[in-house]
Amino acid sequence: MNQEYIIGTFVREEKNRFLCTVTVDGKNEECYIPSSCRLENFLELSGKEVILKRNQAKKSRTRYTVYAIKTKRNYMILKTTEANDIIYNAIRGRRFSFLGKRTLVEKEKSVEGYKADIYIPDTKTIIEVKSIISMETAAVFPTVYSERALEQLIKMKSMLSEGYNILYVFVSLNPYVESIAISNDTVQSEYNTLFKECVNKGMMYRAYTSKLDEMSPRINKEIQLIIDY
Repeated sequence: MNQEYIIGTFVREEKNRFLCTVTVDGKNEECYIPSSCRLENFLELSGKEVILKRNQAKKSRTRYTVYAIKTKRNYMILKTTEANDIIYNAIRGRRFSFLGKRTLVEKEKSVEGYKADIYIPDTKTIIEVKSIISMETAAVFPTVYSERALEQLIKMKSMLSEGYNILYVFVSLNPYVESIAISNDTVQSEYNTLFKECVNKGMMYRAYTSKLDEMSPRINKEIQLIIDY
């Protein structure tokens, strides 16, 4: 394994939502966990093998960040921002040929007040990436109410009318997820409605799983996205 990474055993999440305890070489080590919510609410973490990444910042409180957790024969990435890089790195490949010309691909680009995860100026294409952490084979999105996600869809709906192309991409960080469904829970009804309205205006969508290949995250396969009309 790359010397930047080491193996540990997850012990517990701490009261501070960004900290956890991991056993490394027989000793408990306080580590950073890159999640704003408590992962133990929906993942079984205790006793699981994890990959830790060494922190480079000299002033970092912890020596390591929990990067991924063992799932069957592979790992589920816990650093959700990796989803953006996975799509960005794959965007010029054959898998995304349906997007047309992709000479220039920009990350975190502001387009008429909208902060796009990825932007392709050749075709005025905005790509919005949503990462999903789930141990279920049939994942659901969203699982929590998000005002930001609603505001994004409202802006996307307007930009579709202005001639922009939009691709909404879901990335499961668990390679064993088989499908993703847009939530039809009453709490998520506004998101569900706005998503469908954007699709009806021409918004494209795709869903993929990701995996670690020699410690390099990449797209694993395309999976079904279920929209209940």
